[in-house]
Amino acid sequence: MDMINKFYSTAVQTVSTLSGVLPGNNVTREYEVLELTSTAGVGLMWKVYNGYKKSTKQEVSVFVFEKKSLERWSRDDRETMLETLRRGVQQLTKIRHPHVLTVQHPLEESRDSLAFATEPVFASLANVVGDSVRSDKKLYDVEIRHGLLQLFDGLQFLHNDAKIVHRNICAETIVINKNRSWKLFGFDFSIANQPATDGTAHWPCREHSTSLHVLAQPSLEYTAPELALNGVNTPDSDLFSLGVLIFTIYTGKPLKMFGSDYSGFRRYANELNQRKYPPMNAVPNELTESLKALLHPSASLRPKLHELKQIVYFQDVGVKTLSYLDSLYQWDNLQKSKFYKGLPQIIPTLPHRVNLHSILPYLVKEFINSPMIPFVLPNVLLIAEMSSQREYCDHILPHLKPIFKLTDPIQILLIFMQKMDLLLKLTPAEDVKSSVLPLLYRSLECDMPQIQELCLAVLPTFSTLIDYNAMKNSVLPRIKKLCLQSSNVSVKVNCLISIGKLLENLDKWLVLDEILPFLQQIQSREPAIVMAIIGIYKIAMTNTKLGITKDVMAHKCIPFLVPLSVENGLTIAQFNTIVALIKDMLSRVEQEQREKLQQLSTIQRDNKPKDASEILANELESSSVISSSNGNKVDNDMFSGFNSTPTSTPTPIPTLAPVRPKEQLKITHTSMTPTPLPAPVASKPDILSSLMQSNLSGLGAPAPAPAPAAAPAQAANNGWHSANPLVMNHQLASPQQQASSNNNFSSLDDLDPFAKSKPNNLNGANLYTLQQPNVNYIYPMGHGQGQPMNKMTTPTLQPQTQQQQHQQTTDNQNFNALSQQDILNFLN
Repeated sequence: MDMINKFYSTAVQTVSTLSGVLPGNNVTREYEVLELTSTAGVGLMWKVYNGYKKSTKQEVSVFVFEKKSLERWSRDDRETMLETLRRGVQQLTKIRHPHVLTVQHPLEESRDSLAFATEPVFASLANVVGDSVRSDKKLYDVEIRHGLLQLFDGLQFLHNDAKIVHRNICAETIVINKNRSWKLFGFDFSIANQPATDGTAHWPCREHSTSLHVLAQPSLEYTAPELALNGVNTPDSDLFSLGVLIFTIYTGKPLKMFGSDYSGFRRYANELNQRKYPPMNAVPNELTESLKALLHPSASLRPKLHELKQIVYFQDVGVKTLSYLDSLYQWDNLQKSKFYKGLPQIIPTLPHRVNLHSILPYLVKEFINSPMIPFVLPNVLLIAEMSSQREYCDHILPHLKPIFKLTDPIQILLIFMQKMDLLLKLTPAEDVKSSVLPLLYRSLECDMPQIQELCLAVLPTFSTLIDYNAMKNSVLPRIKKLCLQSSNVSVKVNCLISIGKLLENLDKWLVLDEILPFLQQIQSREPAIVMAIIGIYKIAMTNTKLGITKDVMAHKCIPFLVPLSVENGLTIAQFNTIVALIKDMLSRVEQEQREKLQQLSTIQRDNKPKDASEILANELESSSVISSSNGNKVDNDMFSGFNSTPTSTPTPIPTLAPVRPKEQLKITHTSMTPTPLPAPVASKPDILSSLMQSNLSGLGAPAPAPAPAAAPAQAANNGWHSANPLVMNHQLASPQQQASSNNNFSSLDDLDPFAKSKPNNLNGANLYTLQQPNVNYIYPMGHGQGQPMNKMTTPTLQPQTQQQQHQQTTDNQNFNALSQQDILNFLN
């Protein structure tokens, strides 16, 4: 919070200062002035602010001089100083050179200030020299060497071309621009050439005046001795000032401080004639001798600027590289390409600030030259690799955005694909969507397989930054189209691998609707492609987020995968992989379908209402279980009528043989003692009994009386029963009805109505002959002659009396026992 408050107070103070100075100055009409960055000029009286042009947003620096800083000066000094500043800016505006500060807007004066706009400025040399300078602003050795060479070039231009003597070369009048280039500034005391009558160059000398303010005259610390001793002013005088500047850069202060002590300066000028120099331990050894030569009291013996450029001190590789960049505009494309090819070996050896602020600006200027972009771009990305994300966003990304849109030369896409991981790491997410994704789309659509494969390889790495609509409508359709249309097997395989890596970021329905149908459209059957397809199926089936439904596996996947397993060229390992996947799918289909059917069966059983037929079936099933537990009691009931004589000894119960084709039913007549039924157990009336009661009541027939509890157990078994399941028991006459007929027979032949050996006696027909049943059990209603249920008559079921049972027993004793031959004759 303290830092925020401090920043807020600084901003408020700056705004209030500007609002009190700049209003009324015409500079503010075209330029927006921001924060204070540095100071420059004589006595550091010029305040330098960052700003930009309102119309074009071009970045500039605004130099502001506040007139209130001269309030304590005398009126004459004040006017002299203002005139000196005006003259210096006007002279600066006239000079155009790469190593002279460029003026963007001329001097504007208001009642309170002087102001003009220049190219962006980092600081003045006085702001970055000395022990009190912040570490982030201290100069590197390569920056000093290269800066001095730039000053040499600027002074050569002034002396040889412009014919101007600067007269005030010092740390305050050297500014460093945004690109860390050193520029000449402060032409307040400069003197132009005024040729003599004989045509020789002549620069008038102005004597130092003690009556003027010290800041209204050149600094005595940097003034050449010949000006005080001989009154001579030449371009070599600037070389002496240059020597003092070099000493100041390395030691932090000039040779000697004089202030306004002009007499002291004259004494020191005499000392220099004796070659007395202060200690130079801080100055590099390879520069010491040249520095002493620049400080020579005789102007003619000082080295020339072009000679200074050749000393060992300036032969450093980094210095030469930066110098080449300064003159890059003079080279053709072939020379530039050779230089850019070797630059990646030099960049890592230079300080990052030099790369970012001194080399990068020259490189991005080449982006307007399309043939040079493939040579420049690797160097730019190399610098980006060494930068923080903030530096990348501020200095590099704005220049890369236009390049992202280029497709020619094709090498641009290749370089971007090779460095895509770096771009994704440093580029903000919103810029990835707006700039990098379209770059990938263009890479997928290009004709170079190498670029396509690189794009497919890096695409999954930032799939999380791609929204659903872009993935569905832009990325996947392009990959699918490339896979289907490309003739390169490697590209096809990489398409499938890329899709496999993207699956985990897709949803289930997109995979089922887009990916799986697409796989079946691929006609290529190379082993690599087949295994890539298998890999996608595996991921889709095993991923818990995705999953393939059993219906899709049964109808689509398995029929497609089975033919793949018999493709030619597969190894045993590949075949095993495919078969294992098919088995997994079959197992899953089986398991899920069984579970589904079981659940449906359970739901139907729980929800379906029970009807009368189901209840009857359950009752019959339970009664059959009870009957089987009583020792085949049903069989005993069926054949109990064939007992010849009652006996108390139980005989083995015959069993019916299984029915075989073309065989008659064999009936055995076995004497058997009826097995008494167990005593009835009182139970609750069941649904069947209720239904019978209701039916009988509806028909108007009396309900059958319940059987007496004390009735003999054999009463239900002493009646006649038919062995033919189609002949009901009530169709056979009971024995007591024939007691008086006296029709005794010794075999079953007498019962055969179809026997040929006997005449057909219509009058005395055996009453035991099988007759047409009174009730048709196949068509109970008489073949369509229906009768209403309420008019039907049902024979009343009545139990036999004890007398009838005894008579039936007596008749049974009169029957002759049937032999086995008799039964066979009857059956044959």
